[in-house]
Amino acid sequence: MLSKPIPAWILIGGFLLAGIAGCVNAMGFLGLHHQALSHMSGTATIISTDLARGELSLAAHAALVLAWFFLGCVLSAVIIRQSVLQAGRRYGVALMIEAVLLAGAALLLRQGANAGDYLAAVACGLQNALATTYSGAVIRTTHVTGILTDLGIAAGLGLRGEPVDLRRVTLHLILFAGFLAGGIVGGAAFLRFSYDALFGPAALTGLAGAAYALHRHYRLIRAT
Repeated sequence: MLSKPIPAWILIGGFLLAGIAGCVNAMGFLGLHHQALSHMSGTATIISTDLARGELSLAAHAALVLAWFFLGCVLSAVIIRQSVLQAGRRYGVALMIEAVLLAGAALLLRQGANAGDYLAAVACGLQNALATTYSGAVIRTTHVTGILTDLGIAAGLGLRGEPVDLRRVTLHLILFAGFLAGGIVGGAAFLRFSYDALFGPAALTGLAGAAYALHRHYRLIRAT
C-alpha cells in the first residue's frame, strides 16, 4: 500500500518517462536490428536463440545492448545515489544526460552504426534505474510486464473482495498508458523520419531535465 498521496510531479513525470521509453523501444523494433532497447527480457532470449543458431555476430550485438543497458543502470546509481524516488535528487542531471545519449544514438544510427543501439540502451537503463521506487510502489517506466503483473494482482484481490490500493492502480495505469502512447508516437515518427525521430524524445527528455533542475534551484533559493 502507498503510504501517502502521489504528488502530481510523480504522475506527470511517470507518464512522460514511460512515453519516452515506449517511443525509443518502438524505434528499436522498427530499426535495422528489430531490437528491444528499453527492456532486456527479449534481448536475453535473442542472445540465447542466436547462439543456438550459430549466429555469433547477432548474439554479440544483443549481448552488447544488454551490457550497455546495465551500464546505464550503474550510471544512474552513480549520479543519484539513492534507491528511493524523492524530490531533490539529481534527476535533472540524469535526464539531461539521457537526452545527450539519445541524440548521440540518433546521429550514430543515421550512419548505420551499431553503437547507436548501445547509446539508446544506456539511456534506457539510466532511465529505468532513475525511476526505481516511490513509497513502496515500484515505478517501471521502460517496460510493462511488471505493470501488468501488479494490475493483475490488484484485479485478483478485487475479485476476492480484498482491499485494493487504488492510488497504486492509478499510477500503474498512467505508466501503461504513457508507454503505449509513446510507442504509437514513436512508431509513426520513425516511419516518417527514420532515426531522426529519436531527436524528439531526446529534446523532450532534455527539456524535462532542464525544467526540473531550474525548478529545484528556484526552490532552494526560496528556502534560503
